[in-house]
Amino acid sequence: MIERHPFEPFLPDGCRLLMLGSFPPGEKRWSMKFYYPNFTNDMWRIFGLCFYNDKMHFVDVEHKTFRLDLIIPFLREHGIGMYDTATAVIRLKNTASDKDLEVVEPTNLKAMADSLPCLTDIVTTGQKATDVLCQCFNIGMQPKVGDNVEFDYKGRQLRLWRMPSSSRAYPMKVEKKAEFYVKVLKGISTKLA
Repeated sequence: MIERHPFEPFLPDGCRLLMLGSFPPGEKRWSMKFYYPNFTNDMWRIFGLCFYNDKMHFVDVEHKTFRLDLIIPFLREHGIGMYDTATAVIRLKNTASDKDLEVVEPTNLKAMADSLPCLTDIVTTGQKATDVLCQCFNIGMQPKVGDNVEFDYKGRQLRLWRMPSSSRAYPMKVEKKAEFYVKVLKGISTKLA
C-alpha cells in the first residue's frame, strides 16, 4: 500500500538550512503532528543540546511529546526548514526503518531548492535520504557521517551535510550526535550554547 507524506514542507522565509530525513514513522508512533514526531527520536534533544546545552529544552516530559510551541518559532528564527526526500513510500515491514522503506515518489528536491533563494546548506539524517539527494543532484562522492561536500546547483554552491540518524536505533549517544550536528548549525547561527 502506497503511503503519502502526511506533512507539508516546513520552509520558513529566509530558509538557509534544509533538514531532510527519509519519511515519517507511521502515525501510531507520533507524539505530535510535525517532523521527528516519535518521542523516542532524539532530533529535538539534539537541537536542545546544540542551542541551549539542555537536551530537555524542547521536551514535554509530562505529556511525552515535544514543545511545538517552542520548536516552530525557533526554526523560523534560525531559518531552518524541514521535509523528507520521499513524498510517497511503501513500507515493506511495519517499521520506520529506512531499510524497510521503498521510495515510490522521491521529493522534487530541485524545485524545493529553487524555491529557497537563501539556501546554503542541506542536512540528510540517514543513508536513504543521502542516497536520494545525491541521485537527484548527481553528487558522485557522498560525505562521511559528520562531514560535508560542496556541490553546484544552477550556479549556486550548496553544502550537503551527512549527519548521524536521530533514531535511537542508530548506535550513538545523543550527546555524541549533537557534537556532529553543532558543526553545521554553527554555520547558520551565532546563538549556539
